Amino acid sequence: MVYRFRVILDAQEDVFRDIEMLQESTLEDLHNVIVQSFGFDGTEMASFYISDENWNQGEEIHQFDMSGNDTSIKLMNETTLDSVLSEDQTKLIYVYDFLKMWTFLVELAQIAEVEEGRDYPNLMFVHGQIPDNAPDKEFIGEDENQGLNGDDVFDDDNFDDFSYDDEWN
Repeated sequence: MVYRFRVILDAQEDVFRDIEMLQESTLEDLHNVIVQSFGFDGTEMASFYISDENWNQGEEIHQFDMSGNDTSIKLMNETTLDSVLSEDQTKLIYVYDFLKMWTFLVELAQIAEVEEGRDYPNLMFVHGQIPDNAPDKEFIGEDENQGLNGDDVFDDDNFDDFSYDDEWN
C-alpha cells in the first residue's frame, strides 16, 4: 500500500508538500523526504510526535538514541509508517532543527494501491516557498501566568521577591 501525505509548514502562509511513501517505509525515510522536499540541508536534529485529531503533541519518536539505557524510546529508523499510522491515526507533528523549531503538520490523507511503474517515495505536489526564517512560536501554558511545565513564569521586573544574601559570590 501507498501512504499519501500532506506535509504543511505551521505558518501564516500556505506552504505544503504532498508526498507518497510505501507503507513499510520508516519514519526516517519520511524525515529524509521532508528535509529534501522543503530544501533543508539535513544537518539538524528532528523528531516526530504522534498527534491526536486536535494536533496535540503526543509520544515522541526520536531521530537518534541519546537516552543511554532507556529501551522504551522509539527511533525513526526502527519505526515503520504502518506501525504508527492508520485510517484512525492519521496525524503526526514533525519538528526540524530544535533551535529554530521548524514545525510541520503531517497528515495521512489517503491509503492507496501501489501504481506500477511509479518510483517511491514520490513528491506529488509542491505549494509555496519556505520562508527565510522559521515562523515564531508562542510557548505558554494554559494559564498565561504559567510556563510549559506548570511553573510560575519568571517575573524579571521584580527582584524584591528573591531571598539571597547581599554578599554572595
